Amino acid sequence: MTSTHRPFGTVLTAMVTPMHEGGALDLESAQALAQFLVARGSDGLVLSGTTGEAPTTHAPEKVDLLRAVREAVGPDVTILTGAGSNDTAHAVRMAEQGEEAGADGVLALTPYYSKPSQAGLVAHFRAIVGATDLPVMVYDIPGRTALAISDPAYDALAALDRIVAVKDATGDVAGAKARMERTGLAWYSGDDALTLDFLRAGGVGVVSVSSHVVSRELAAMIAAHDAGDAAEADRIHESLLSVHEAIFTGPGAMNAKSAAYWLGAIPGRAMRLPLLPATPAEYDALVARLEAAGIHP
Repeated sequence: MTSTHRPFGTVLTAMVTPMHEGGALDLESAQALAQFLVARGSDGLVLSGTTGEAPTTHAPEKVDLLRAVREAVGPDVTILTGAGSNDTAHAVRMAEQGEEAGADGVLALTPYYSKPSQAGLVAHFRAIVGATDLPVMVYDIPGRTALAISDPAYDALAALDRIVAVKDATGDVAGAKARMERTGLAWYSGDDALTLDFLRAGGVGVVSVSSHVVSRELAAMIAAHDAGDAAEADRIHESLLSVHEAIFTGPGAMNAKSAAYWLGAIPGRAMRLPLLPATPAEYDALVARLEAAGIHP
């Protein structure tokens, strides 16, 4: 029962949040970055996710960011708002505010650190689902949350009408294939380097960090896969592996922001603690890796 429906598009960029020196949000640059990403092949954006430094941005800022980006890209680009917290009431409020600000959907993260039971995890997601009329993408990333979603929990979540998709960052493609077939949920790769593997298992797209640099190429790879051109999909996949390695050598948010700056898409690389901007050596190493991969501003 694998889904071929793409409820949120194909290439969704987990967008960095531009900031001024000192840490204030740079909304004009966020608008410009969103337009840059859409022009280069992203058909969806995820705001206020981990790559967007959501743990250190506050509720009014998240609303301002979403409204600014919506104004910039118009109504036809899908925008998901992050609802990530180990406090269910906090996650619910994030979803509510995202709906009020014009989001098309919610990316709901598994509650982290607290390690609730699977029943508690399902109840957490059910509370988020019940808070808005928006469709929900569940985000399974046990490497960060220390909690994987179990098969029985997936079955329970799939029974909720507004849970329509999964962002899978488990690294378990075979397990994902079985879950896709059983639940009928739309499956998005949450690991750039495994996107083609997930597609071949029945996935429908990617929520990407590397797409700050290679949205076009990711879209072309998915199009080749859809057209049955396995050789072309493989060729593009192989050409992108060094880009993925560059972006994920160190914190992805730091490197994505550095790459966007290098490409001229944002004017600065400021971040909020505990994340730091790349050092000169880290920045130069990233640029060298991207250039070696054939990427140029």
